[in-house]
Amino acid sequence: MGMKGKIALGAVVGVVVIGVVSANAGGGGNGDGSDGKGSSASARHSSGTGKDTDNGTGKDTAAKTDSAKKKAAFSGDGDFRVGKDIKPGTYRTTGNTDDMCYWERAKDASGEMDSLLANDNVTGTSYVTVKATDKIFKSSGCNDWETVDAKAKGTPGTRMAGDGGMFEVGTDIAPGTYRSTGNKDDGCYWERTKDAEHGLDSIIANDNVTGTAVVTIGPKDAYFKTSGCGDWKKTA
Repeated sequence: MGMKGKIALGAVVGVVVIGVVSANAGGGGNGDGSDGKGSSASARHSSGTGKDTDNGTGKDTAAKTDSAKKKAAFSGDGDFRVGKDIKPGTYRTTGNTDDMCYWERAKDASGEMDSLLANDNVTGTSYVTVKATDKIFKSSGCNDWETVDAKAKGTPGTRMAGDGGMFEVGTDIAPGTYRSTGNKDDGCYWERTKDAEHGLDSIIANDNVTGTAVVTIGPKDAYFKTSGCGDWKKTA
């Protein structure tokens, strides 16, 4: 498998992303992980009631209402000690615009390159799994982070905003074959992942695309990331 993703820069300290990500790393939308055409990334939240009623239609009322009622796990700005300030687990931030959200998993607080475990610049939605062995989680310019409830379920959609960021398979989107058209200058980047740790080992497959992209998302895939692409529609 060829790792074709472009390298992104950290918005805060200008560090290089560990792993394979796009120049727009993450993808964007209209502030809820959707551009009004694709399904929102309204996945599992801490209350266990985060159900996506969109199903690919662009209607996100229930998800927005649920998110508004929810208490954030922690702020989108700050350095957090894992095990003291925040617990290990999977978290979600959404509604981010223009790559201004930057996060980082680190093995210590030195701020040096060697301490980086993973990082990303985010437009739209991002999921991140913070491990118990991590020491520091940094977040800058992001919307508040919510806890992902492993027991909650959504209604998976069949469309995705091409700049929507990360979509959870089986909750945000249904498995299947998706098609995106009209992509130019290798600006479309997609990625299938087996988890939300954002390491090289997390990537199942990825590509930069010019023209039409066709991708089959498997039922065992954990997430699908899309950045700078035309909107995706399920074809099979």
